[in-house]
Parts: sequence; structure tokens; C-alpha cells
Amino acid sequence: MSSSERPKYPLLEALLADQNLPLKPMYTNQHVAQIFSVCVRAIQNWIAAGRLIPRDLPGHWRFLPQDLEEFLRCSRKGRR
Repeated sequence: MSSSERPKYPLLEALLADQNLPLKPMYTNQHVAQIFSVCVRAIQNWIAAGRLIPRDLPGHWRFLPQDLEEFLRCSRKGRR
């Protein structure tokens, strides 16, 4: 990949490539759960806690690639 072909969402695209999943223009809770290998309830908990912010599109909550990239960029596991 040349420098002119740098991924627009480097963290998300790397995660998707690892799982052989395509980059989509929009994601549902189910898609996001699949990407992060968690249940949909975990996604709902992340939303309730303010860790993951969905877009309120007509009739549905959806996530844009930039939303998931921001979530990945800001999520760091602290030491216990």
C-alpha cells in the first residue's frame, strides 16, 4: 500500500482485515458486535455508558466508520 493509499480508518480497517470483513458505510449493533466479537448486549452497555456513540438516523441507531474509529482510538485497557 503506497502512502497515497493510506487507510482512512486505520484502526478499524486493520481490525476488519484481520477478520476478513469489508468496510461498510454504516453499521448496526449486530455488525458492531460481530466486529468486536461480543454480544449485542455488550454494545448496548457501551452505548449506555457513553463509550460508543451511535447516530440517530431515521428509525434506527447506526454507526459510521468514523464512530468506530473514534471508539477504537479512545479505548485503552487500563491496568488492574
